[in-house]
Amino acid sequence: MRAEPDGPEDRLRRFATIWGRAVFPVTATSLDRPEFERLLLPLARNLRDALLARTFDAAGGQAAGAALVDAHCTNPEALSRTLDVVDAYLVLYCGGDGPREDLRSRSSRIQHAMAAGYAAALRERTLAEQEAIARAALDARSAVAEALHASEARFRAIFEDAPIGIGISGLDGTVLDVNDALVRMFGGNEQMVRDRNVSTWAHPDDAPQIWRLYEELVHGVRDHFRVEKAFGRPDGTVLWTNLTASLLRDADGEPQYMLVIVEDTTERRLLNLRLRYEATHDALTGLPNRTLFFERLEKVLGAGDGSGFGLCYLDLDGFKTINDSLGHAVGDRVLVEVADRLQACATAPGEMIARLGGDEFVALTTGPRGTTDVDDLADRIMHALDGPISVDGRQLTVRGSIGIVEGPAAERTPAEVLRSADISMYRAKSAGGNRCETADPETEARTITRHGLTNALPAALERGEFFIEYQPLVHLADGSVRGAEALVRWTHPQHGVISPDRFIPLAERTGLIVPLGRWVLEESVRQAKRWQDGEGGVGPLRVNVNLSPCQLTHPGLVADTLEILERTGLDPDALCLEVTESALIGADDDLLKPLRRLAEHGIDIALDDFGTGYSNLANLRRLPVSDLKLDRSFTQGMQQYPADPVDLKIVEGIVSLAHSLDLSVTVEGVETAAQAEQLRHMGCDTAQGWYYARPGPPDRLHQLVYADVTA
Repeated sequence: MRAEPDGPEDRLRRFATIWGRAVFPVTATSLDRPEFERLLLPLARNLRDALLARTFDAAGGQAAGAALVDAHCTNPEALSRTLDVVDAYLVLYCGGDGPREDLRSRSSRIQHAMAAGYAAALRERTLAEQEAIARAALDARSAVAEALHASEARFRAIFEDAPIGIGISGLDGTVLDVNDALVRMFGGNEQMVRDRNVSTWAHPDDAPQIWRLYEELVHGVRDHFRVEKAFGRPDGTVLWTNLTASLLRDADGEPQYMLVIVEDTTERRLLNLRLRYEATHDALTGLPNRTLFFERLEKVLGAGDGSGFGLCYLDLDGFKTINDSLGHAVGDRVLVEVADRLQACATAPGEMIARLGGDEFVALTTGPRGTTDVDDLADRIMHALDGPISVDGRQLTVRGSIGIVEGPAAERTPAEVLRSADISMYRAKSAGGNRCETADPETEARTITRHGLTNALPAALERGEFFIEYQPLVHLADGSVRGAEALVRWTHPQHGVISPDRFIPLAERTGLIVPLGRWVLEESVRQAKRWQDGEGGVGPLRVNVNLSPCQLTHPGLVADTLEILERTGLDPDALCLEVTESALIGADDDLLKPLRRLAEHGIDIALDDFGTGYSNLANLRRLPVSDLKLDRSFTQGMQQYPADPVDLKIVEGIVSLAHSLDLSVTVEGVETAAQAEQLRHMGCDTAQGWYYARPGPPDRLHQLVYADVTA
């Protein structure tokens, strides 16, 4: 079936044709160009699939890179031209109608994958070739030695026709003979190699052991050695080689000549250097990437006693807004400008700037312990970000938050150092951004503990590590217990019992508050049903359960609550749901709708922590609440003698307002008999606090009442 004109398959063939025309001139394939283009077509299809896939998989690009090596495209120019074609034409011919910026980003990742696959395949092929060459070298050495002893004619044939460079020198180092392959390696100048002494070929990049091995060979201590060696050419370029030197002995076994076999590895080395650069540098900014940064940091931290380091972890403030509102192309130009400015800050020896990814950068400074001025480096970075960045006529303001870590080497791992810097950076962001924060061990320990608790929360719910305590709600008029507030606790395997103020915020941030809140509601309702049935001699009591703001917006709140009540058989009027005042400040009808539905089914709604926010008192009329719970801050002012008259007036006013709206009033934090009596005279309906009882298990509810008073 023929491809539809200008359809996806037709455009794919055009891309494969462009690719083939670009790469074919630098290949060593035996195929003609049409055959080579047909070979590339399935590779092009794989690249298109990787470009359009919902999630990126580097395997397709890696396979395409490896296939180039299999097709004898081992010239470094073949990879370079391939990456240029993919960069210029893959999105154009294979991107369809997808978003251009996302496709360009995906194309860049495909190019990196192709380079990685190409490098891996070339490395495997090179190792195989090196093994074959090594075998050939050994064969050549044996053949040459045999030829010298047997037939000069046979030796000359092997010597002249060998595809690798061969040279013979005397034991004094004078070059006696070379073959044409070796002459070509040195630029075609025979005088450059013949009649010279090998000692004149010393190069600054020579490994220290090369000339020691040479002396051992000349004196008969060893028979051969193999090294990597550089030679200077007449045109100023460097010839890199794998050099094998062997000692030739006469019939009596005495050293007579030295045979050198030379393999030109210059192009392979340049390709490896290029691939190494691409693997260790950020493609967008040219800065060292995460890989190179960690290599450097590991080396710095392993320097031992007497060495120190300083690290600045920079995250741009509000960069996501730039990306989302102006597009990734503008965001990339901002990152390039930021990278240039940061690079200009690294002016002292031992300083390094790297991009970890996204809008995260690091600056590393090293030196003798006590000499690394990381604070000065951080100041330079903050100052570099002061000026606006101009992109397409827009003046964009970019600021950053920096976490600073410094200390002696050899005390922490790279991962620990970066974690400390990351925690400090987020402290700077939490404080408003555009500032620096230095790592603090105590704060870091709290953050790590908090992170550990966050990770342990889901499993804790599954393992049943949560339990509920109940604090009595006492009717002030006669002192009878009318209900109890359910308060969840966490029994952590390492940290013991954890109060809700430590783990509820974590549960809210992770979304676990919804299943946790449902569990608390169901357990509390079951307990209220047991009281209603007379279990433990307590009698019917209302149970108050706290609702998180996250639960208010959960679509299953009403259905879950009614289903639990129906399943347990508890009367709706025996349940009161407490919602904080702050959660309902400025609440619209959509947020209030589930509360109204619950209230319509007979469930009481209490406004918790009333008086801590700034809500308009007139809004009370539109809220479906039946009880106001005054925050404990009001009762604290009543603990002194005489009581704070301002607090008294406020409480009296709230009680009067609530009663005029047919709302009952509950006061939290009652700790003394005087407070309780004064609140009763003011007309408050219900109270709770340590004066009556501390939170405890449900079977001790009546025992807890007045426990503190009688103690």
